[in-house]
Amino acid sequence: MRLRMAKLNSPLSVLLLITDEADVLRALCLGERVEKLNRLLQMQYGKYLLTEDRAPDSIKGPLVAYFDGRLDALDAIPVATGGTPFQRDVWRALRTIPAGTTTTYGHLASILGREGASRAVGAANGANPIAIVIPCHRVVGANGTLTGYGGGLARKRWLLAHETRHSPVLAGA
Repeated sequence: MRLRMAKLNSPLSVLLLITDEADVLRALCLGERVEKLNRLLQMQYGKYLLTEDRAPDSIKGPLVAYFDGRLDALDAIPVATGGTPFQRDVWRALRTIPAGTTTTYGHLASILGREGASRAVGAANGANPIAIVIPCHRVVGANGTLTGYGGGLARKRWLLAHETRHSPVLAGA
């Protein structure tokens, strides 16, 4: 598989964007953690060729808009992932969580028809290759506490506060 890597500055950190030849987002990592990114890509796709390129406008534009407060802009970004069928089901479900809200691992398992599979949902959530766009940061512990986040809890806290501040869901609250 041929993949392209671009860097995009954000209020959180540099974002590493991995796209395929059709400008579909395959991975998004916070920070310049290239070693972690290479392990992730290896797990998702096996062999791949990674070249540096510029970020496609179809991905850069919505990300910039998101950080400017237009949270629904992320919906326009096309994504594709490797992973198991269960992981892909979890990742699709994550994209249905409205910005400005959170859910729990148990509730997500229930939505997927997998009552009692909160740990498996948590594992799939932790393996999410596309941070922010597939919003794994919107999942919290059963008691509402922030739980692990690959980009660090400070970034998770920032993302949730950003979304709460700009959320149309909460605008009338």
